[in-house]
Amino acid sequence: MHAFVYNVIRSLRSGGTAILDSAALGLAPLAPASGERLAEQAYQALRAAIQDGALEPGQRIPELELCGLLKISRTPVREALRRLQSDGMVVHAAGGGLAVAQHDLPAITELYDLREGLEGTAAALAAHHADRAEIAALEAIVASHRGLPGDPALHARENKILHGAIYRAAHNRFLLKSLQSLHDSLALLGRTTFAAPGRIDAALTEHAAIVAAIARRDAPEADRLARLHVRHAYEIRLEQMMREPPFGSRAAIPKGTRA
Repeated sequence: MHAFVYNVIRSLRSGGTAILDSAALGLAPLAPASGERLAEQAYQALRAAIQDGALEPGQRIPELELCGLLKISRTPVREALRRLQSDGMVVHAAGGGLAVAQHDLPAITELYDLREGLEGTAAALAAHHADRAEIAALEAIVASHRGLPGDPALHARENKILHGAIYRAAHNRFLLKSLQSLHDSLALLGRTTFAAPGRIDAALTEHAAIVAAIARRDAPEADRLARLHVRHAYEIRLEQMMREPPFGSRAAIPKGTRA
């Protein structure tokens, strides 16, 4: 189902009217279900499309075309979009309609400031509270990343797995909830920082150092290294913003979780 919506959205990137041959995709619209279930399916699919980059920041969301392509009524689509608005992932667009939210420079700076503090706290708490199994899992994830091909989207997805493991090892439910909410905003930033030259290797080194500090139970060092890791990502984000066209004008961006 998510794959179908992803292809629907790709066909609409230009912002114009698109005719999609769903049969040629080998996929079908959403399966018949109750209105509430259809709304949930549409919500999850559109949310995933934003997080994966099929819908990019600033891109308009054509409600009527989505209804026709998904073969569902406007009610479940509107409910899905209403929930995405509540999540802060969709906003009213200039001139009417809805679009994927996008952050300006002050908002991005605020976001990374918050992320730096939360990531540092998570790493420090993990150093205090992670059990042996959790530390072994973190070390295994870092080791596995060194054998991955140099695909930015792949490393972005694996990055999310590692950071998620650190969050859970912190054993603080409120911190975990805050970080999960933060990652919804990170999804609105556009191209992953792993696309920057040299960032994959640098991030691998930084991840290994953070996990080593957690394994040593060195909370202050884990905090410092995690904050530095986020600071480096922020600096790369700023460089990307200066080099790239405005949000919403790119033809495509790599799929994958932002970092």
